[in-house]
Amino acid sequence: MEAKEILAALPQRLLPWFAAAARDLPWRRDCEPYHVWLSEIMLQQTRVEAVKGYYDRFLRELPDIASLAAADPDRLIKLWEGLGYYSRVRSLQAAARRIMERHGGVFPQQYDEIRALPGIGDYTAGAIASICFGLPTPAVDGNVLRVVARLTGDARSVSEEATKRSIRAALAEVYPREAAGAFTQALMELGATVCVPNGAPLCDACPMAELCHSRSGAWKTLPVKSAKKPRRTEKLTVFRLCCADRVAVRKRGETGLLAGLWELPNVEGELSAEQAVAQAERWGVHPRELESALRRKHIFTHVEWDMLCYAIRCETEADGFVWATPQRLSGEIALPTAFRMFRDL
Repeated sequence: MEAKEILAALPQRLLPWFAAAARDLPWRRDCEPYHVWLSEIMLQQTRVEAVKGYYDRFLRELPDIASLAAADPDRLIKLWEGLGYYSRVRSLQAAARRIMERHGGVFPQQYDEIRALPGIGDYTAGAIASICFGLPTPAVDGNVLRVVARLTGDARSVSEEATKRSIRAALAEVYPREAAGAFTQALMELGATVCVPNGAPLCDACPMAELCHSRSGAWKTLPVKSAKKPRRTEKLTVFRLCCADRVAVRKRGETGLLAGLWELPNVEGELSAEQAVAQAERWGVHPRELESALRRKHIFTHVEWDMLCYAIRCETEADGFVWATPQRLSGEIALPTAFRMFRDL
């Protein structure tokens, strides 16, 4: 069967399957644009189970676009603490402010206006436009690319923009106008729960199995992805400087990795214990005792931090740092995971 015929069969087969097999997820209980938008941003490169608690907590504190737009940025980052990719939440607030300023606080309903909001790309715009407003706009993410590549035997690299555009256009031709939102979610669900990314797909549970080009085993090589550039490694020496019950933290610069976020003091490279104590002396904290050291790694998209952290008991709360109590660290100050894992060292 040709690729066009396979894709044309998707709505008829997927919609009944999705109605029966869909997971009960908090953001599927209504089609409120703010809810769908928030969930899609949170779910980028993040597991569903990890997002559920964040989603509920975020909406309890910021229940609408107006409250998101007006939120204190530090409080916003604290609500996001642990989810990573903090540029997402900054763009979320920037988009909320634009909606308040240019759209009177009402989420725009046209694809091009949605796509123009900060932090929203083709996929997220397609998801919101179809799920919330019933527009036949495909939302093509990694799950959907994998499903289509396997169904049709498409051996082009799904890492290439030309492939993504081609698949998006092919799906647009078969989108059911009367059930666009359900179809978008059905495609996502198929990729997330049946045609899974890691391990063998659950072909016996797939409503498209008898039409699939990959059921015989071709799924092992599909989808094709271009080779990634090797991730570079950077060494970092981190300091947990403790004076009484307070821990030294500071804000990172406004550009670069984790820009503008809180951090434990750190320097590039790997220092010996003696060098670390000397660095603490230069900061003016009057180190009294080096209590412990701990090595950890933290992986970002393009870089890996090899981190050695020294816990040092200090005599002086030197200038240049914020000396935070345990209560403030847990309730107000958001530390990225790279530093949070040393917070209680």
